[in-house]
Amino acid sequence: MSDLDLLHFEQLKNEVQTQYLDKHSPSFDDISKWKGIDIIYFQEDLRKIAKGNISEKSFYTYFKNSPVTKLPRIDMLNILSIYAGYMSWYEFKKKHLFADEILKEFEDHDENLEEELKKAVEKAENIEQEPINVQKQDISAPKLTETTITNPDLQISTTDNQSIKENKGPFTTYDTSEQKSTISIVKKYIWLGISAILAILVGLLVFKEELFSKKFYYSFIDADRNSKINAELQVQILKDNESPILYNAKPNEPFVYTTKSKNLTMVVSSPYYKTDTIRRNLETAPEAENIELKPNDYAIMLFYYSKSLKDLKKKRESLNFLISDNALIYQVYDNETYGVETMDKQRYINLVTLPSTSLENLEVIDTKNDKNNKIIMIKFKIATDEKPK
Repeated sequence: MSDLDLLHFEQLKNEVQTQYLDKHSPSFDDISKWKGIDIIYFQEDLRKIAKGNISEKSFYTYFKNSPVTKLPRIDMLNILSIYAGYMSWYEFKKKHLFADEILKEFEDHDENLEEELKKAVEKAENIEQEPINVQKQDISAPKLTETTITNPDLQISTTDNQSIKENKGPFTTYDTSEQKSTISIVKKYIWLGISAILAILVGLLVFKEELFSKKFYYSFIDADRNSKINAELQVQILKDNESPILYNAKPNEPFVYTTKSKNLTMVVSSPYYKTDTIRRNLETAPEAENIELKPNDYAIMLFYYSKSLKDLKKKRESLNFLISDNALIYQVYDNETYGVETMDKQRYINLVTLPSTSLENLEVIDTKNDKNNKIIMIKFKIATDEKPK
């Protein structure tokens, strides 16, 4: 990735913005200021024209920050390029060459020609110099003369040579391969013994843990309907002098908890059921148990009306009745750039009554009611289905 690629992407973002503003009127002309319902409308238009989608997380990552420091994935670049009127990201770049890129193409071409010319010259020079090199080697070849062995300091007597040969024998015939093999076998058996001891110790620890631990199975039941709860529940295990341990209980499945403790305190919560604290003496408690949770009917109705696309007029009236005029409503985002956005009651109703495929991923995180059972707080998110990079 080069700086020129990042410049290309900034130019592409401008063209995407221009394309959208041609037929739509968002809250702001500047695409970096879009949020909430503006992003949802843009995603719908992107699906319609480019037959693709970018997640809300990607939008905040690449359109809220300008200039960006890294390029998005190639599939996102292709979708945005198609939306702007091009066949692909490659075609967009090809039609938006900067002066530096054009100059670089010429420089690369000139460098290739220069390199080929240099190789040709060197080859020609080598051919011309080859006979001369042979002649020089013949003339400069050294000759052995008598003076090379007449220096008495460099002479070695025959007796000395014989003594060197005799002393050399014992060192070259000594063989240590047998000792090395014996040491290797000993080391091997030592490591096997250590590994066996470690395996036995680990087995004893696991067996001890299993021996003194016990499993308990808790199935959560809707108190009004006497049926298994088809929703994910959060279970907090509380222990003395320790931070709570958080578990997720899957829909229609019992929550399994393994422990050596004699007592159990757990807090069960869900956006659609009232929070309950369960305490058990595990010395006398059964291994399997059904626990009833009281439903939060207003939260369940809120969820139903937020997800249903039938009879929008009735849906808006029901939401207007359920939600207090002064309710605090938070939208939580799956990104670091923009964490939480607040909105008023009317904007929330407009958002959840918009016929959009994005509402399939709407998830109510938490709600609160006042004494008159009016909803005074809603916390929700529109989950992203984007795959990890």
